[in-house]
Amino acid sequence: MNTYVRAFLHRGLIFGGFGPIVAGIVFCILEFTLADFSLEGDAVLLAIVSTYFLAFVQAGASVFNQIEHWPVAKSVGLHFLLLYAAYSLCYVVNRWIPFHPMVLLIFTVIFVLTYLIIWLTVYVCVRHAGHSLNRTLQKNK
Repeated sequence: MNTYVRAFLHRGLIFGGFGPIVAGIVFCILEFTLADFSLEGDAVLLAIVSTYFLAFVQAGASVFNQIEHWPVAKSVGLHFLLLYAAYSLCYVVNRWIPFHPMVLLIFTVIFVLTYLIIWLTVYVCVRHAGHSLNRTLQKNK
């Protein structure tokens, strides 16, 4: 099995369990803040399975950034597309957003902006840390 596929599956299995924990916390908060909050058993099961899937994909997709022979655009593009597909599918299936073109457009815009903000923040932080490390190494020569 390809080492990257194995890493994807390994990371997904390790961190997938955090999704249902987050769903449980959200449901607990909703129960304490909304007067008549209740869920059917099938909705709870669907939320558990889908949040596990989301966490699995989120953790596994980080392997794309470590495939050194891929161009950055390819790894970021595949990372983005996989996350977008997983999130939009789970949000629609769970009925967290309705399946209407305008709602999906708004979701897409918010997802793209959030993804770009997070990616650029990480990029700038890593670049700054690299420059700082290089300066330190140059001083110690």
